[in-house]
Amino acid sequence: MTYIDTHAHLYADQFDEDRDEMIKRAIESGVTKLFLPNIDISSIKKMEQLVEDYPGTCYSMMGIHPCDVAKDWEAQLEEVKTHYKKGYHIGIGEIGIDLYWDKTLQKEQTESFRAQINWAKEEELPIVIHCRDSFDEIFEVLDQENDDRLFGVFHCFTGTEEQANRILNYGGFKLGIGGVVTFKNSGVDKAIQNIDLKNIVLETDAPYLAPTPFRGKRNESSFIPMIAKKLSDIHGIDEEEVGRITTQNALEVFKLKA
Repeated sequence: MTYIDTHAHLYADQFDEDRDEMIKRAIESGVTKLFLPNIDISSIKKMEQLVEDYPGTCYSMMGIHPCDVAKDWEAQLEEVKTHYKKGYHIGIGEIGIDLYWDKTLQKEQTESFRAQINWAKEEELPIVIHCRDSFDEIFEVLDQENDDRLFGVFHCFTGTEEQANRILNYGGFKLGIGGVVTFKNSGVDKAIQNIDLKNIVLETDAPYLAPTPFRGKRNESSFIPMIAKKLSDIHGIDEEEVGRITTQNALEVFKLKA
C-alpha cells in the first residue's frame, strides 16, 4: 500500500535529532510522498533542504501561515514571493485565518489570505487552507474569490457535515483528514461518514495532532496508515482502497504524477 502525507512540517525543530530516521520510517510504512507547507520566511531554507535531500519524496509549498501574518503583511508577502520558484513549489500554503489565539490582526490575516489566493490563481496552483475558529470568515473570502481557478485542500478539517459539503460545493477542494479523526469525541468521523472518499486526502500536520494512541506525543508521517485505518472503518472499505483513492486524489489536486 502507498500513501501520501499531504501536510507535514518535517523541517520543524522537533525533528532535528532524528529527521532522516523519521523519514525512513515513513517510507517503510508506505508513505512515499511528503508535502511540506511553509510557515514564514524563517522556515523556507530548512524546508527546501529537505526537498533537495529527498527528491521525489519531499515536495514544498510557499506561503505564510495565518498565525505568522505581520502588521506589514504586504511587505512580508513580497519577501516570501522572492523565494518562490515556478515549477518547484507545488502549492500556496499554508494560508488562511486563525482566530483561536489572537484576533488582533484579523484584518491583516484576511487580506493576506485573499492576496495569496490570487497569487495561487495566477500560478495555477492549489491553495492549502488553515482554518481555526474561522469557518464563517474563510467562507466569506472564498465566496468572493470563487471561480474555476480556485482549488486546493481544506487542511485539518474539523467541521460539520454541512461545512464539509459547503467546502466541496466550491468544486475544486479536497478535505485534509488527519489524526483528529481518531480522537474519541472529535466528531470528525461522523462529519465525513457520508463524504465520498474521492473528496478526501490524508495528512498528519506533523509534528502536531498525532492520532490515537499517540495523541499528545510528537506526530510523524509514518502514522498515516493509522488514519487510513480509521477511514477504512468509517467507510467500510479496506485500507488498500483508502490508500489508492486518497493517493490519486492528492496527485490530482497537486498536479503530480505517481
